[in-house]
Amino acid sequence: MSGSETGRDRVSTGVPGLDEMLSGGFPRGHVVLVMGPPGVGKTCLALQYLMAGDARGERTLYLSLEEDGEALKATARQFGWPLDEGIAAQRVKLVKVDPRETDRALRRIQSELPKELQEFKPGRIVVDSVSLLNMLAPDEASRRNALFDLAKACRSSGATSLFTAEADPHHPEVSRDGLSEYVADGVLILGYSEDLERHRVRLLVHILKMRRTAHVRTRQPYAIGPRGIEVDARAVDFGGS
Repeated sequence: MSGSETGRDRVSTGVPGLDEMLSGGFPRGHVVLVMGPPGVGKTCLALQYLMAGDARGERTLYLSLEEDGEALKATARQFGWPLDEGIAAQRVKLVKVDPRETDRALRRIQSELPKELQEFKPGRIVVDSVSLLNMLAPDEASRRNALFDLAKACRSSGATSLFTAEADPHHPEVSRDGLSEYVADGVLILGYSEDLERHRVRLLVHILKMRRTAHVRTRQPYAIGPRGIEVDARAVDFGGS
């Protein structure tokens, strides 16, 4: 199975090997959570997914609560992705929300973003990182509402969305907020295992859940190289779904 879209019901991740794990890609219209500790490539995967859509001429939107636009552009250049070109052509829209400006940021997400999505009509949305929503609201109920409102706006737009989140350092299959994985239709976990004898760290991806599709359930190795993330397709257990 190739890394291209396999039908109108699938959206390619743009990551070699990952589409094979997902029986062809993300189900169209899903909100997918990519979760893991720092340094495992969450933002890299998010950008790679976004640029795969841009390469197909899709409109895409990147909502950043963390890195600014120049930092994202620098990351894209590192992997040879034409983010600057996509922005100049108005296919890619970068939206920066500062979580320190709590009232303004909440208004931006809950009131302005849904209208912006309906007007721009992106095929793909990235939100990096929903963990920082915790900084925007004064209490648990407000944080829950902000996350649900964001997911609802993304689904209502018709786009296929990818959210990133930090994992709980003591429980790697649980998000820091303990809620994001329940809002999402699918959850990818990026992590690592340490080989103490060889003094090496091996990166691994695990599909914790993905509604409405068969998928590989084993942990598969991946690498972050000059062209981004690539899952070792030779290691994929195609009978493990």
